[in-house]
Amino acid sequence: MRILDVLHRDTIIDNLNSTDKKGVLEELVTPVARISGINHESLVRVLMEREHLGSTGIGGGIGIPHGKLKDLKSLILGFGLSRKGVDFESIDGQPTHIFFLLFTPANSTDLHLKLLAQISRILKNESFKEKLLNAADIDEISSIIGEEDVDF
Repeated sequence: MRILDVLHRDTIIDNLNSTDKKGVLEELVTPVARISGINHESLVRVLMEREHLGSTGIGGGIGIPHGKLKDLKSLILGFGLSRKGVDFESIDGQPTHIFFLLFTPANSTDLHLKLLAQISRILKNESFKEKLLNAADIDEISSIIGEEDVDF
C-alpha cells in the first residue's frame, strides 16, 4: 500500500487558514468528516484527546495528528499545508507547516504504525519538504507525494 492509495484528493488542503492547533485540527477534519460521514466534532475530540497525551507536532515543521476510531472500517488520511506556519506546540518549538492527518480503526495498530512510519520516513527528506512548502496547488502536492511514495 502507498500513501496515495489512501490519501484522497478531497482531503488535501493546500492553504490552511487557521492560526492555532484546535483551528488546524478542525480545518483538517472538515473534508474527512464530509467524506467519511463521521461527525466532525467526534473527529476533533479524538484528535484533541491524543494531543493531551503529547503533541503530534514532531518538529522540523511537521505535524502528524492521528487517532483511532472504533467504528471506522478503513483508514483515512488527510493533508494540510500552512504557508504561514502554526504554533502546534511542536517539540522543537518551531511553527508547523506540513500536516498529515491520520485516522485508523481501533483494531488496526499494525497498519497505523506502518503508515506513521512511512509518513515520518518521507518527511525526513528536506528536499521533499521544501517542494511541498512551495507547491502551488493540490495537484502539485499530490504529484510531489507520489514521487516519494513507496509501498509500506
